[in-house]
Amino acid sequence: MINVLVCGISGKMGANIVNLLKDDKEAKVVCGVDLHAPENCEVPVYPSFENIKEKVDVIIDFSSPAVIKSELDWAVKNKVPAVLASTGYSENDLKFIDDCAKKVAIFRTANFSLGVNLLVKLVNKAAEVLGESFDIEIIEKHHNKKVDAPSGTALMLADSANAAFENSKKYLNGREGIVGKRGNEIGIHAVRGGTIVGEHDVLFAGEDEIITLSHSARSKTVFAAGAIKAAKWVAGKPAGKYDMNDVLENL
Repeated sequence: MINVLVCGISGKMGANIVNLLKDDKEAKVVCGVDLHAPENCEVPVYPSFENIKEKVDVIIDFSSPAVIKSELDWAVKNKVPAVLASTGYSENDLKFIDDCAKKVAIFRTANFSLGVNLLVKLVNKAAEVLGESFDIEIIEKHHNKKVDAPSGTALMLADSANAAFENSKKYLNGREGIVGKRGNEIGIHAVRGGTIVGEHDVLFAGEDEIITLSHSARSKTVFAAGAIKAAKWVAGKPAGKYDMNDVLENL
């Protein structure tokens, strides 16, 4: 049985993790880290990592970048792999994550949906096949409480497409005014409204034809399920950086 620590256990995604693992035969939640414990919580919840007493095999983090330093310091010290599901990390945060990955297993991806990660692979293949004769535009839609834009998934899709062009294309976040004709770019556009869980469309626009690759998440449960799959996969792995490509290769 894999013992899971949920960082951000009081949030919606933390609740999803707890609910999905209630009857799981391979993993269970043994504690959480958050400023406040959720109502009717059946496991200990600590305000900081320094207070943890339970044996932990893996961390699932759906909190915020604000805790990354204390979280990974604890993970490295205790040799506990971490699944990072937050977005909005700064350049310094990302460097710190890379440094910690030399000492402990860290699983990080912008989106834990298996469908999205399959979409990433399809986008790369489409860009390779269609080449420079097709313009690429990405439209991402999320709920009105999402704080960062463009989404980490949109950037992941842009990076996947750009890899087919040796990363030569610049990213243009939205357009306004007289911008002139299109250049060597990938357009990225963010929509925020209502309770949209997450939608991503990648348009390949060519001469007289358009190809659209899309993914729509109807519930945040798909992200929690993917994070749990990642946690089970990364538990016990040696130090290094891992992502959903590693999981997909073993399906």
